[in-house]
Amino acid sequence: MAEGIWPIVSVRCPGFSLLSAQNGVNWVQPVRPSMNGPAIHGHTNDTHKPDSAREKRDVHVIVVLLPRTTLLDLAGPLEVLRCANITQDVVEFHVRYLGVRPSISTSIGISLQCPDSLPISLPENCVVVVVGNIARPCSWCSPSDKNEDARDMEDIADWLRTSIRPTHTLMAICSGTLLLAKAGLLNGRSCTTHHLDTTELSRLAPKARVLTDRLYVHEGNLYTSAGVTAGIDLMLYYVSRLVGSACTAAIARYLVVYFRRDGSDSQNSPWLEGRNHIHPAVHRIQDTISADPTQTWTRTQLAKLAGASGRHLSRLFHEHVGMSIPEYRNSIRVALARELVLRSELDMENIADRAGFSSTRQFRRAWQRVYSHSPAEVRALSDTDLR
Repeated sequence: MAEGIWPIVSVRCPGFSLLSAQNGVNWVQPVRPSMNGPAIHGHTNDTHKPDSAREKRDVHVIVVLLPRTTLLDLAGPLEVLRCANITQDVVEFHVRYLGVRPSISTSIGISLQCPDSLPISLPENCVVVVVGNIARPCSWCSPSDKNEDARDMEDIADWLRTSIRPTHTLMAICSGTLLLAKAGLLNGRSCTTHHLDTTELSRLAPKARVLTDRLYVHEGNLYTSAGVTAGIDLMLYYVSRLVGSACTAAIARYLVVYFRRDGSDSQNSPWLEGRNHIHPAVHRIQDTISADPTQTWTRTQLAKLAGASGRHLSRLFHEHVGMSIPEYRNSIRVALARELVLRSELDMENIADRAGFSSTRQFRRAWQRVYSHSPAEVRALSDTDLR
């Protein structure tokens, strides 16, 4: 394969089937799924409804641009939404950009045209994204008016203070969290920001629980991320709650980033483990298992999907993934179980069943191969972090 040329990689999301390949990626459309999964954190699993019963959900996203906007804070998370719109058909993201001036300066000297000024009120149930900015422009940028920028920041903080309602989802990327603090929107909430700004965040919001060493933090309707590229991780996490883990992992693969399911988890995502290869048949089997981890696939069934004999498929899987097919399936099931441990109140028996394990004992054995703490201990530690 020539350097820089992408392989054709199958992308299968829960409740989706393949469409034609474009630029090395197979886009998907919804189909009737073969399983029902649990709803998590109040989101219903619309991906598990038949086509005739499911309607696409519109999600309105309002992006607030600050003076000296950090361009990657803006472009990274919005690329996730762009890819989400063309990779699945469960939700449609509609994005508007707002600012106090028609032209917004950025961290690298490019000006952004802002079509909309700050509105008097916001649509109910919309997502408001506040991107971060830099303290001073780069060396090749024209100097900005600091007094004017300070007034603009105060105007935006005042607008957030009077406009944000409990029905809104509030998201801050990097230093954007500082503006939420100035608006008084973080009292009693868990949050994070760029590691260089955590002390300032604690000063601005003394009643907030500022968590350090986190990629992102989610509590209720509030989502905050650490510095710069962590905004991509945060948006992938948010999208995964709407369209599912396997589909979001496909978006992450397209963007060539890791999909970290948990903001406190520094390890590579199990959904991307063993994906650094170009064998289409092996990717096809990984996609099949990831799309429905609870399914009991036989080697004969998977070999038929791969177009190879069972013995040859096993050899290919070991060669390209570095583990056996059962080991890979169990790693995906453990990842799904961990999601249920952290984001539901289900008991271990129900978690084992919903993750595809035949018994709680089998679940605990698979879990122990990955984590040193038991599922109950992981849940308790997570609850302690958010207190």
